[in-house]
Formats: sequence, C-alpha cells, structure tokens
Amino acid sequence: MGSAAAKILIVDDDEDYVAAVRAVLRHASFEVVSAGDMEGGFSMLEEEQPDLLILDMMMGGKGAGFLFSRKMRKDPRFQALPVLMLTGMREQTGFSFPGKDKDPKWLPVDDFAEKPLKPDELLRRVERLLKKAQESAQ
Repeated sequence: MGSAAAKILIVDDDEDYVAAVRAVLRHASFEVVSAGDMEGGFSMLEEEQPDLLILDMMMGGKGAGFLFSRKMRKDPRFQALPVLMLTGMREQTGFSFPGKDKDPKWLPVDDFAEKPLKPDELLRRVERLLKKAQESAQ
C-alpha cells in the first residue's frame, strides 16, 4: 500500500474521474491534490511539490497534457517527477495510442495508459513509478 508521505497531484478536467481516482489513492493512504486545468496544475506543482503526477492528455478538448508535460520537463525542479499520463483517446476517437516506445522529447512521461484504469492497475502503476523514482534518487 502507499506510503502516507507520498503526495500525488492529479491534473484532469473530468471532475468525476478525479473523484474516483482520488478515492482509490486515498484508500491506499496516499495524499492527493488536484487541479482541473494547466494553469492550476502548474500552481499545484509549485505549491504542493508532489511525489508523482497523474496527468490527463486531453483537457479542454485539446491535447493540453502534451503541452503540460513538455513545459514541466523544462523546469529543473520537475524533470525527475514521475508522470503517469492517462487518456480517453481510444474511447473518444476509436484509435489507440500508436506504438510502444514513446519519444521522451515528444511525450515526456514515464508511463501511459488508457482511461479508465481499474483500481488495482492504477495502484500498481503508481507504486512502480514511486519506487523507480525513489531508487534513482538514491
């Protein structure tokens, strides 16, 4: 289960989805903060200093998550922050995300998954990213 010290920031404009993810993460003893848009997300990054970011790719009907991840990675404070990007792309368009290997400059995230993730899968991915970040910090 999650460490009480691990703080997770969710940046997603779907309030119902955020509430569901927040409930799963809190049940696993994570601290959870959230923002509904890019601007709020950047404010929360600076204020809250999260241990992990769960980022929606499609906010406001556009690929705002792409822009968010690229802008965030340019800031030295957030270059090592693990990012789990979620998308409803397949559900919205019928297309899944192409390819397995992601170009880290084009899409600078650590993990990528289709929404909705089952609770156990979400927790597995979050735990793995936190563990990986902890190991690389040592």
